[in-house]
Amino acid sequence: MASSFEKFQKRRVISSYFSVVLCIFIVLTLLGALGLFVINTEKISGYVKENIPMTVYFKREATDSVTKAFGTRLQNSAFIKDYKFVSKEDAAKNNPDLMADAETLLDENPLLDSYDIHLKGDFVQKDSIKDIEVELRSDPAVGDISYDNVLVDKANENINEITFWILIISGVLAIVAMLLINSALRLSIYSHRFTIKTMQMVGATKSFIRKPYIWKGIKLGLIGSLLSILALIYLVYWLDGAFPELTIWKDWIPTAIVLAGVLGFGIIIATISTFFATQRFLNLRTDDLY
Repeated sequence: MASSFEKFQKRRVISSYFSVVLCIFIVLTLLGALGLFVINTEKISGYVKENIPMTVYFKREATDSVTKAFGTRLQNSAFIKDYKFVSKEDAAKNNPDLMADAETLLDENPLLDSYDIHLKGDFVQKDSIKDIEVELRSDPAVGDISYDNVLVDKANENINEITFWILIISGVLAIVAMLLINSALRLSIYSHRFTIKTMQMVGATKSFIRKPYIWKGIKLGLIGSLLSILALIYLVYWLDGAFPELTIWKDWIPTAIVLAGVLGFGIIIATISTFFATQRFLNLRTDDLY
């Protein structure tokens, strides 16, 4: 009978520890994922902005030497991420439906030579892009410039708004994480309340009683944090493969800071929660334990 009771107690303790580790793992993984998003916001913002195209169309009389000289000018410009020359012949091949209709009405290719340009993210701002447009239009060979200025404004507004709300959510989640981890550890200590009080009644000091429970809390926090770090490393690895342009894996220092923060936060909150949970039962009267 005693053996069965001991097995039951052991299973209950293991289940309690598992719940604590799982709780720490889940909340720290979510918090770490938000942290990774926040520190990479600038990269994500730049990636979105740099995929907004700008097209520079040349006048019909522009010669090959003129378009090549313009390409050299783009190459030496600080605001250019990449560019590609599209001849009117290539444009015709890319628009077969348009050309089929045009050939019935016109004797020549109506399309123009052009450059498809992607600007660096820092320059995709309302004022900056206007200045760039004015600068490019100053070339007498340029006939027109096309880009989605509404998309530029929306991209900047949405990115700023998303960043603001992510910071708010991160703060709220940090508080929720502390409360959840604290509750899980308090429940774990609750199952040892009679042991704690018995040790106190036979003369053990509070620090002596607290010590093994705090070490246990540190170990549980460490295990949960390490599991969360493994999950976050896998997440970073996956994101780096899906979006290599962000260079998340290559620029490892911000990621390492987040992972170190997850480890430190998990251990610190587990230690503090265990301390106060143990202290609570040490201060209770024996009758209150029931």
